[in-house]
Amino acid sequence: MRQIQFREALREAMSEEMRRDENVFLMGEEVAEYNGAYKVSQGMLDEFGAKRVIDTPITELGFAGIGVGAAMNGLRPIVEFMTFNFSLVAIDQVINAAAKMLSMSGGQFPIPMVFRGPTGNAGQLGAQHSQNFENWYANCPGLKVVVPSNPKDAKGLMKASIRDNDPVIFMESELMYGDKGEVPEGEYIIPIGVADVVREGTDVTLVSFGKMMKVANAAAEELAKEGVSAEVIDLRSVRPLDYKTIVESVKKTNRLVIVEEAWAMASMATDITYHIQQNAFDYLDAPVRKVNSWDVPLPYAPTLIEAILPNVEKTVKAVKEVMYS
Repeated sequence: MRQIQFREALREAMSEEMRRDENVFLMGEEVAEYNGAYKVSQGMLDEFGAKRVIDTPITELGFAGIGVGAAMNGLRPIVEFMTFNFSLVAIDQVINAAAKMLSMSGGQFPIPMVFRGPTGNAGQLGAQHSQNFENWYANCPGLKVVVPSNPKDAKGLMKASIRDNDPVIFMESELMYGDKGEVPEGEYIIPIGVADVVREGTDVTLVSFGKMMKVANAAAEELAKEGVSAEVIDLRSVRPLDYKTIVESVKKTNRLVIVEEAWAMASMATDITYHIQQNAFDYLDAPVRKVNSWDVPLPYAPTLIEAILPNVEKTVKAVKEVMYS
């Protein structure tokens, strides 16, 4: 199977959907003339023209609102935020308009649109450009929240998100745009809300999503060297969240460690821990462990970034705590 970059998989998904449906269009800062801040939309202006690949001013609240209005009128906009840190400027349109419109209109106005862009740490970008808001958006009824971890899932989930009749928050990572992986050619869709068991195991369940899957997979490899068999689950989306797959895995392994880049308080890991406690408590042989970022704004110094973020060493330590303590 061919190998393409994460950014190329996203571009392919958007381009295929724009060819399939003339109501799909892309808008955001630098998506057209500059080919996207991270070159995700490279060449799309040349193919689809300025009416369907639209450069916007630096006005997130404004162009997010235009996207909501376009969706109310039957179009399918893809709105790119240069980073989801900037989506806070547009949060009224995302939370109070896009997420609520179907309900408040009595079902008259579905909002088939995608808000997409990078999330989380991407090196020395400072505290204001390094945050994770997956759990914020997952806490809002009316939104779906998708966080792919590899090029194949990026394409299949993007196509599913564009076709969905609900607003989808599609979160990527600057550190993954250049990652290469196997991506099937031709049409395929990955359903939103279905987790992927990427590695089967018997001793402990590791759950993660997005770029933290690299940490989870690497930790599983290290644990295997010590005779510990880890089952690894990629959530792929956090709203809806596939609790069933996690519960079934915990019933088999009797232990759970969750790896998530966001801060621990009110995190997706906290929600999953509660759900397992409610639905698989009798199967647990040890308390659930969470591996999150420290509860501080992310510093600029690379040594401090390394200390604060989840990593393989911290994950292996958490697994050993649930295995042997």
